[in-house]
Amino acid sequence: MTIYPAIDLKGGRCVRLFQGKSDQETVYFNNPIDAAREWRNLGATHLHLVDLDGAFSGGAENLNAVASILSIGGMKVQLGGGMRNEKAISDALDLGLSRIIVGTSACENPSWVGELIKKFGPDRIVVGIDAKDGLVATKGWVEISKLSALDFAKEMQSQGARWIIHTDVATDGAMKGPNLSAQAKMAETAPKCKIIASGGVSTEEDVSNLRELAKKYENLEGIIIGKALYEKTVRLDHLISLV
Repeated sequence: MTIYPAIDLKGGRCVRLFQGKSDQETVYFNNPIDAAREWRNLGATHLHLVDLDGAFSGGAENLNAVASILSIGGMKVQLGGGMRNEKAISDALDLGLSRIIVGTSACENPSWVGELIKKFGPDRIVVGIDAKDGLVATKGWVEISKLSALDFAKEMQSQGARWIIHTDVATDGAMKGPNLSAQAKMAETAPKCKIIASGGVSTEEDVSNLRELAKKYENLEGIIIGKALYEKTVRLDHLISLV
């Protein structure tokens, strides 16, 4: 499995939100490049970036910060947040990003994902499925749809998606452990997709539990971890050694 340290960008800084609430933010690095360097030095091979401003506004807002992180080199970097049209995605990939995450627009127009995959390839496009009580949350988790996250995953798989990031909104930033049953159901529902689990991972035991789950569901490919790294309740190099 792959460990993806998360860097959430807001106003050009590295922050964390509690359960996606924009008024509950903690700033960890004024310059996100410092966070990226720290994770690389501790063994990270991949980074998960989220443009929080973009997620709320619908446009790319932190591309200068993204470019500075990419300048470090040595890691594959994926970006989500505000990627709601083809030009934004193309421009972001041109910066040197490995993958782009689409969420809100994929939910609103599933066939668009199929078009993106045909244009950019299945390994450049990731579908972000953010779920609250089993329903898809969109627009920076501000809106809850009536669409089942599992039904959405099936549709995305049929559109040719091969990567899904599944975030359990209720556990994100709470540091109370991941929703293992929800991650298992997602992996089972979309067997052709590689699943990256996100939300609630805060201890070595959490990572070990997901690693055990991946023995049953081999498409459970990765784990995103954020707040626990910044609060220093776990060490990234230790987590990498577990997977």
